[in-house]
Amino acid sequence: MAEEKSLLQQIQEKELMISIRIDETRREGEEIILNARKEASEMIETSERQGKKTAQEYYEKEMERLRKEIEQLRNQSNQQALLVRAEGEHNLPSAIDKIAKVVSME
Repeated sequence: MAEEKSLLQQIQEKELMISIRIDETRREGEEIILNARKEASEMIETSERQGKKTAQEYYEKEMERLRKEIEQLRNQSNQQALLVRAEGEHNLPSAIDKIAKVVSME
């Protein structure tokens, strides 16, 4: 009868085994949570880096587009200025004549 464990001893052993399993499960759960947090943090960092890179690429692309548009507008305004100047130079002799007539009439 000494070899047989009492019901109380059997219950205590089962409680000990369950307690050990609970501790192991808790540690595994904590490890899973830590790994998930680490992975989430890495994903956030990667997303932020990618977002910054994409934003920088977009910024550079738009700045280049704006530079080209500004250059085109400058060229157009230069061409318009040349046309206005040429037209003014063409009209200059007749304007001088008209001014001279008006002044001489006074």
